[in-house]
This record gives sequence, structure tokens and C-alpha cells, in this order.
Amino acid sequence: MKNLRNITFAILFALIIGLNTKVFAGGVGFINYKKVQDNYSYAQTVSKELDNKSLELQQYLVDKEKQFKSLDTPLKKKNFEDKTKKEFEAKQSAFINYKLKKEEEVFNKIQDAATQVLVEQKLDAIVDYRTVFVGGVDVTDLVIAKLKSAK
Repeated sequence: MKNLRNITFAILFALIIGLNTKVFAGGVGFINYKKVQDNYSYAQTVSKELDNKSLELQQYLVDKEKQFKSLDTPLKKKNFEDKTKKEFEAKQSAFINYKLKKEEEVFNKIQDAATQVLVEQKLDAIVDYRTVFVGGVDVTDLVIAKLKSAK
């Protein structure tokens, strides 16, 4: 009689644990971040803006090279090189800081949209699609739709 009660209790306990696990297990979603970036208009705008700023930096060097070639003495060339090097390093540093800031903005907006999808779909986590071998739910299109509707 005591064994029967213990077995019944064990089965009931296992059943309760099993049901609760299914209720709280939302699963794992995965996202193709590159696809989201490619389909997110703000990310495209930022990418074009960064490309333009990079081209400006390259054009700056081309212009300075032309000026350098027009100098006639080694002393003028040396002074010009030193001055240009400092100016270029400052411009390059400003560009890198700006680029990092803009890339972080894009990442944060995508992450916010992914967090909203995570909550709406009742998922436990969203990971990069390259880390999923089998299973999971692809939420890439849901995140893209969330970003498009957030305008």
C-alpha cells in the first residue's frame, strides 16, 4: 500500500513537472542579422552615409597628394607631410568614432525589435541563425516587419 502511494505520488509529481515545463518552454528563435540589415531602410541609409564619408576621406588624401606634388623643396614637403598626417589621423579617428556610433544605433534598433518579437512569440531566446544546427523558429521576417512598422 505504501509503495503504491509512493508510485502514485511520483507519477503525479512527474506529470505536474512535465506540464509546467511545456507551459513555460517557449523555445528558441533564430535571426539572420545580415538579412535584417539588408532589409532595414535605416541600416541602408547609415551604410550609404558611412560609404560617402569614407569616400570623402579617400578624396582628402588624393587632394593632399596633388598638393604635395606641387611643393618644390624637401623642407616644405616634410612639413606638409607632418601636417597632413596629423590632420588625416584626426579625420580618420572622427570617422571611426562616428561609424561605431551609427553601427551601434542600428544594432540597438534591431535588438529592440527582436526583443519585442521575443516577447510577442513567447520565446526564451533569439540567437544568430549560424549557431542553430537543428530546430528553433526563424524570426528574421518578424523582426524585419517590426522594424518597418516602427517608422
